[in-house]
This record gives sequence, C-alpha cells and structure tokens, in this order.
Amino acid sequence: MKLKFLITAITLFLSASLMGATVHSAEELFQLCSTCHGMKGEGNKRIAAPAIAGMPEWYVKRQLTNFQKGGRGTHADDRPGMRMRPMAKTLFWSGDKAIDTISKYVSKLKHPELKESVNGSPLRGRKAFAACQACHGEKARGNQALNAPNLTVTNDWYLLTQLMNFKNGVRGGNPMIDPTGASMAPMAAGLSEQAMKDIVAYIQTLR
Repeated sequence: MKLKFLITAITLFLSASLMGATVHSAEELFQLCSTCHGMKGEGNKRIAAPAIAGMPEWYVKRQLTNFQKGGRGTHADDRPGMRMRPMAKTLFWSGDKAIDTISKYVSKLKHPELKESVNGSPLRGRKAFAACQACHGEKARGNQALNAPNLTVTNDWYLLTQLMNFKNGVRGGNPMIDPTGASMAPMAAGLSEQAMKDIVAYIQTLR
C-alpha cells in the first residue's frame, strides 16, 4: 500500500514538474493534492494526510510555502511532512501563482464530516484551552492577524500529532522560516499527552 502510494506520488510529481507553467487551473493543480488528501479534501488517516477542505486560504498558502522553503518537512521524525515537501515544491514548477490558486481552491471546498478518534475529556480540555484562546479565539476559529489557524476544520488525530510535533521539536524548529510555528513550541512544551488529548477533545465540541 505504501509502495503504491509512493510510486503514484512520484509519478505525479514528475509529471507536474515536466508540465511546468502549462498547469493553470485549480482543478489540475488539486489532482496532485487529491492523491493523499482525497478528491474533496477529506483527508486519509491511513497515510497521515489530514482533511484540508475549508482551511483558511492564508493558512494553506503559508504552510505550502513553509514546506517549499524547508520550514516544515525536514525533520526525520516527520515522515508525512517529508512526503509533503516535494509535493509543495512541485507547485513552484507549476507557475508563480500556483500556490495562490490552490490555496483559494482548498479554502472554498466544503468542510468534511470529521469523525472523532482521540479519547480525551472535553471538560478538562475546556480549562486547558484557556491558554490557546489568546490566539485561536474562544471558539477556536483562529485569527489571521495573529497567524493562528481555525482548529475546527481538520482531524482531531492531526491536531494531536501536531501538538506532539511542536513539543518534541519536530515542527517549529526553524524560527527564521517559520516564526509562527516556533512560537507554538513553548506553548506545547508544558502539556502532557493527556492534556493535549483533552484540549483536542474540547475542540471537537466547537465544530
């Protein structure tokens, strides 16, 4: 399964690279994304690809840029990120406006129905989430001015993984390229895994 996925991803990567600036439409560009994230951006847990449909345009653009420039996907313990990095680089070969085009397209996709998979206490999570509200807002809808994304539009398992990544230095380790990610690292550092699960469980109640 993983070998088949890898072969498909590499094939698409090479094909898109060869097409260069001839790729213009959002639908064509999204074909590359759909290999992992699904035709509707619903995600695929089996290959650690999160739901991306409905994510804010500015946030999608920033993360794709981070993957391109090495702000994400360079740590050995971030295999999903390492798979994303060449995909993001492909967009560079698809034209200067490719990231803008795909970010807008993804943001317009309908939010998928997300299943809960993380066991935590929403009651405890509500108290712990108080520290997150300053940036992400009371309802976890995010704040572009603070570069804080909406936390309610992706999978609970992905949120938990990213909190663990921030805590363990897998993500947010390059403040020069990803200063926002670097600012999340100390926020996650003091959280136990159970506290993270509780926070994620509470976020699920805000959808």
